[in-house]
Amino acid sequence: MTDIHKLLNQIASAEVQLQTTQFLAPCVKGGRVRTRVAGMVYTFTPKPRQFEGWGIFQPVDAQTATLLEEADLSQITAYLQQFPTIRLRLAYRLQHQNWLAYPVNEADMRQRFKIVKPVVVHLVTEGVAFEQILARWNGNSCWFGEVDRRADPAIAETLQSALKQLIPVEKLHFKGITPEMRTLYELATQQIEGFAQPQRDEKRLRQALKLGGGELHQFQDRGDYWTVDWTTSDGTRHTSAIAKDDLTVVSSGICLSGRDRDFDLQSLVGVMEHQE
Repeated sequence: MTDIHKLLNQIASAEVQLQTTQFLAPCVKGGRVRTRVAGMVYTFTPKPRQFEGWGIFQPVDAQTATLLEEADLSQITAYLQQFPTIRLRLAYRLQHQNWLAYPVNEADMRQRFKIVKPVVVHLVTEGVAFEQILARWNGNSCWFGEVDRRADPAIAETLQSALKQLIPVEKLHFKGITPEMRTLYELATQQIEGFAQPQRDEKRLRQALKLGGGELHQFQDRGDYWTVDWTTSDGTRHTSAIAKDDLTVVSSGICLSGRDRDFDLQSLVGVMEHQE
């Protein structure tokens, strides 16, 4: 019974303190805020409901807290310093100020947190894809601290450029690249619609030429057809226009007396070798 009375007194004391407590807390859009009062953890619905950011809150009752003002940078910094730092690179924005990120050092994350995985970082107020950041882990969530000014900005720029060019991860090579950067890049490519299409197109063209005895060098997308640069088995170079739907020849690059459409890319190799 003594323990029950002690608990009831603790709850009563906490509820009295709630009326006069102001607290700092991070809040994601549509989320809730938490604080500890007299050893009791309280979770509140913020007012206004759609607030996103760092705020100073005043409880109205045991369920609701009103935003008094937004917290300043020094208050946010002091709050975050309670928690361990983790170095991450941003992959892509999820929604609002939430980003998916990946650890800069997998071994360090495994040692400290016993797990290696992509991390959702909340309240990212600055930063772009592939930029390195310092975040704080409070045991439940990861909160943005700041952009890591000591990181080499050229790495993020190189990865951004590769993504714009739709370079596949297996062809991603530059000085200083790490396995973590490859994983990060692959995460980012999964969010781009049609990113893998050029790789599928290349495989299709390469396979057709290989079956005919030729070799693909490069190709350009021209809408309904590709301009394909390829060689026959003896190394002679050709450029042909090939239809996307069935790989029939739009233009072979030589005079076939108007019979280009009678051939597809695979059979064109033999025609070219015979012509030679």
